[in-house]
Amino acid sequence: MTAYSPRYAGSVTRYVFVESPEMTPSDLAIRAYEISQGVMIKETCFGLQVTGKEDDVDRIVSSLRALDPAHIFVKDRGFPPGDRRRCRANLGGARPGYFGHEFEIGLIRNISKGLEALPGRPPGELPNPPTPSTKPGLDAARLKKIIESQES
Repeated sequence: MTAYSPRYAGSVTRYVFVESPEMTPSDLAIRAYEISQGVMIKETCFGLQVTGKEDDVDRIVSSLRALDPAHIFVKDRGFPPGDRRRCRANLGGARPGYFGHEFEIGLIRNISKGLEALPGRPPGELPNPPTPSTKPGLDAARLKKIIESQES
């Protein structure tokens, strides 16, 4: 017996969060429905759930992110749909993950503001990741001396 519904076997689900002054979850859902081609789209209070074959889901999510990259965020679903460990039909009430989504929405507002404030970035374009620092780290012997000086 499988731990989740076989109806969703071989599929993935991505959550698409939208925190945009110009776009609502409904706007995003309409665009997703236009390009869905057999992928299940579910509108939620925070954005969308997109479920289907991984290549199809990735194509749709990439297209949606391109609409407003500083305000649309994507994450993988932790458990497959119908998984008995997380399904609200078995737990009674809201899935515990939705409380995490509520917290994350508060964080992405700040991330969006930071992305918008990056200097020299055309609107709607995300920056390149920063290059790693080549500055040497703290020597272990020096760290040990610092710790020992704090103990006395």
